[in-house]
Amino acid sequence: MQENVLLIGGGGREHAIARALRDSEADLYACAGNRNPGIGRIATEFETLETTDPEAVVEFADAVDATIAVVGPEAPLEAGVADALEDAGVYAFGPKEADARIETDKAFQRRFMAEHDIPGCPDFETFDDTHAACEFVDEYDGDLAIKPAGLTGGKGVKVIGDQVTAEEGKAYIRDSDYDRIVLEERLIGEEFTIQAFVANGEFETAPAVQDHKRAYEGDEGPNTGGMGSYSDATSELPFMTAEDYDEAVSIIEATVDALEDYRGILYGQFMLTAEGPKVVEFNARFGDPEAMNTLPVLETDFLDVLVAARDGEGPPELEFADQATVCKYAVPEGYPTDPEAGAKVTVDEESAGDALLYYASVDERDDGIYTTTSRSFAVVGLADSITDAEEIAEDALAVAGEEGLHVRHDIGKPDLVQRRIDHVEELRGN
Repeated sequence: MQENVLLIGGGGREHAIARALRDSEADLYACAGNRNPGIGRIATEFETLETTDPEAVVEFADAVDATIAVVGPEAPLEAGVADALEDAGVYAFGPKEADARIETDKAFQRRFMAEHDIPGCPDFETFDDTHAACEFVDEYDGDLAIKPAGLTGGKGVKVIGDQVTAEEGKAYIRDSDYDRIVLEERLIGEEFTIQAFVANGEFETAPAVQDHKRAYEGDEGPNTGGMGSYSDATSELPFMTAEDYDEAVSIIEATVDALEDYRGILYGQFMLTAEGPKVVEFNARFGDPEAMNTLPVLETDFLDVLVAARDGEGPPELEFADQATVCKYAVPEGYPTDPEAGAKVTVDEESAGDALLYYASVDERDDGIYTTTSRSFAVVGLADSITDAEEIAEDALAVAGEEGLHVRHDIGKPDLVQRRIDHVEELRGN
């Protein structure tokens, strides 16, 4: 049977998905609000449309006779695009709106974890009254993370004792227009992500990845959607043990068991604390940039995962290459607080060397490629070690071009990785 796969979304994550399907026995069709040039060169047809409009997505799916859809970003999931596709007879590898609440509603996420006794849940309270939330800040014995309950593109969290003082945190709560707030204990440790491929009550996991949210080198500056990330040639990261990885996977297993009809990617973001992994959050799709670390080393045909899920089976056993990866994003100047959009980007793809280049939130026009207000493109190095992968990514940036763009060059460098190792050893009293 000829599979027509519809890819929804136009960022770096979706470019990684498109490349993972490029050599499959399927025709790829894509739709997004921006025209991603990398996806456009792979897809049989690319339609520009509003991906949070279920009717528009279904209309395009019908027009291309889609047999399977992959929903990349979280906003279409929240809008019920997976539900609409299912109603139209197109299998969507992505959770329905109700299950996507594990990401799109952080208050629901924490209550769900508590109700189902899912391990790794921090102390938390939810509020729809700003005065009560500020009182809780005053009364709580310790620092708190302040999280808007809804989607904020990874930029809405403020951590007392790290990014803001208690008084600044309360001002943030009072001055924001968020109607619901989650306050939870500040977790101290090292963050990492494990992405699970979930279908029909079964799952397979990918190697752990560490993202870097802060905008500037040395983990300074405001939170972003992610400035880059790295993975090792093993399932765990250098600051983790195999037991840490397995413990995080057991948390994912408990969550999949509780989400009875979940399908798609379940992204667990964890904090490795002195007491073991705790859940920072769950996402209902591939991470961005983590997809660009995971999919290039996936040796199993991603189409086989999609077809098995559609046909009522669990995902096949996944094989990953024993390679490390380092991803570095180039973003518009001023990102994330005051990004400058509309700058023309000239990328020398032919000279990128051994690295992979992924276009993200750029817009291809008749006269070239232009920045939007979000991340522009990423380069990914693959090698036997993180150090070698970082050098490949760094060399690619030098020739790809960074004029008018900002990059965190420290991601994946040996001294930064060593600081992560030292931090965990200190937490554990070693």
